[in-house]
Parts: sequence; structure tokens; C-alpha cells
Amino acid sequence: MAVDRLSEVFDLVEVRGVLSGGFAARGRWFTRGEVHLPLKFLAVPYGQVRLTTDGLDAPLTLEPGDVAILNDRSWLRLDGGTGDEPPREVVPDEHFSFAVDRERDDVVVGGRIDLTPAGRALLLNALPPVVHVGPSIPATNSLRGCVHRIVDEMTSGKPGAAFAIRQHGQLLLLEVLRAFMSTTDLPPGWLAALGDERLRPALDLMHDRPDRAWSLQELAHAAAMSRTTFAVRFREVAGAPPLTYLTQWRMLLAQRALRDGDVRIASLAAELGYASEAAFSTAFKREVGEAPLRFKNRVAAGTRPRAAAGT
Repeated sequence: MAVDRLSEVFDLVEVRGVLSGGFAARGRWFTRGEVHLPLKFLAVPYGQVRLTTDGLDAPLTLEPGDVAILNDRSWLRLDGGTGDEPPREVVPDEHFSFAVDRERDDVVVGGRIDLTPAGRALLLNALPPVVHVGPSIPATNSLRGCVHRIVDEMTSGKPGAAFAIRQHGQLLLLEVLRAFMSTTDLPPGWLAALGDERLRPALDLMHDRPDRAWSLQELAHAAAMSRTTFAVRFREVAGAPPLTYLTQWRMLLAQRALRDGDVRIASLAAELGYASEAAFSTAFKREVGEAPLRFKNRVAAGTRPRAAAGT
């Protein structure tokens, strides 16, 4: 079985989809608010909803089973229903205690994507301002099934429903990214790189042996390309040169090791292919923004990096 690189990166940067509220409404309605999250997602199990947010030239229509992810947006408005009566404002229910009429209601479920700083840097740069996963994207049947299972858990009253909703929130995010990766117009970034079959042999080398001082020639040979062709394609797809990507991958592994274990920095430097602790520390500070020991102590104390405060 081939190594599942998407799961590997998900585990590494601790990406989590968390459902936070929803509502069911009929007739004309709207809801609006500021967005204080780097990544927010909306799913429409039933009905039809019009989404407006900064970065969209016109409202985006979400059909049954559609999902949208808002990438670093500052506000949103949702509208639904038709008719001449004035729309009423709807407030989302954080406890998922609302009833659903699947034939007449517009149903919206919202949530957030929790990320470590490393995950935030990866995912925000890999996604456009608004991701819309709808009928125009193939392979969305699993996604729609996941959306409907969430509603079933919300309305069933079965024991363990809260736990099931949390698990489905995580699966929903995975299905959204799977569907998004199936498109042919992904922006440059790690999602596009992970889905590129021509680059996979080179990526496998870097992911499996990050301690090796891979040369551009070795990576190009693994991908069956000339060095120039490989370098150009890699930059176009991944948004960074191959050896820059290798450094970024090493630093992700380093952050996990420093976050999760009592690892010695000198040993970690050797495991990741650096000739000295000083060389590793220089690369880490350049990529992450702080020295490894400072990062380790800050994470252990549960504090945030100074540059990220207030975000």
C-alpha cells in the first residue's frame, strides 16, 4: 500500500475540523457576522443558501451537500428563501438543538479548522480565499454523505451524538480537501504537490529520508525528468523550489519532535541531516521565526509566539 502523504501531513500539523453550530430556517432569512477565524467552513445539507463575503465578486450559491471554506475572510452573510416578506435574522445554535424539516428547511452547519502555527502556514497558503466544493467538482458523493450523517447525528438524540459530531467534523474536512485536490486548477502549494503523480517519486524520497542531503539531480532522476524540467515543474506545482520544500518538511518534523517529546536539539539536528546543532538552529530560526530551544520552552509553557499574538 502506498504511503498516504495527505494523512501524514494532517497528523504532522494537527489539522482538525470542529463543528461549532448551525441552524434550520424556512421562508426568507439571513444571518451575518464577523469572522474571527483563519479558516471557517460552512456546509449546506439541505436547501439553498447564498453566501457573500469579502473576496467574492458576487454571492455564491450553495446547493444541498455543498461546502465552502473561508480562508482568512473578515465577514460573511448568508441569505435564503424566496418571497416578498422581509427576511428575518437567524442566530446559529451552538448546541445543535434545532429540528430539521428536510423538505422545507434551509439547513446550515458551520465550523472552524483548528491548526498549529505550522498547519496554518501550510493550509492558508494552499487554499484560495473561498473554496467551494459543489457539483462541478467530481468525487463529492462521500462528502455529501458525510454532511448528511452530521445532520442525522444532530437530530437523532442517540447516545454519543456529540462525540460522533466531532468525528464527522474531522471527516468532513478530509473529504473537502480530497474533493478540492481532485480539481485540475489547484493553486501552487503543498496540496497541489501531494496530488501530483509526476512529482510523487521525488516527494517520497524527501518525506522518507529527510536526513539525506538530496541533490536536485537525484530528485529529478527519481521523477524521470531532466534537472531543469523538474525544477520548473516543482516550483510551479509546490510554490517553492525542491530544496526549499525539503527544508520546510524538515522544519515541520522538527516542530513536532520539539512539541511532543523531550528531545535533545543536537540529536534532532543529526536526525534531520544537519552537520551541527548550530546549522540546524539557524535553519529553524529562519523558517519558524524563533530558535528551537525558545520554541520548545514556549510550547511547553502553552504560550503563543510573540509575532502571532492578537491574531
